[in-house]
Amino acid sequence: MSGDRNRIETEMLTLAAARGPGKTICPSEVARAIGGPHPDGWGPLMTPIRKVAVALMKEGRIVITRKGRPVDPDDFRGVYRLRLPEAGEGSISGM
Repeated sequence: MSGDRNRIETEMLTLAAARGPGKTICPSEVARAIGGPHPDGWGPLMTPIRKVAVALMKEGRIVITRKGRPVDPDDFRGVYRLRLPEAGEGSISGM
């Protein structure tokens, strides 16, 4: 998955940066950017995207939010969004 991870990571960080500070993106935006507009193309990417998001959050490079608040990357469910970390938000690998 290293090639896929690199592509997902690059697309995720690019989209989040383009959205701007404090703004979020939907994981499906990342999936559609890679897999195209048809659900058969982007749907299977949702699980790998979640795994990359979790890894990037543990590295302090992305923040996973739910209802506007950061989540525990090892224990969250449901709809989530992604954004770049704000000043002062670092790695949470000690969570």
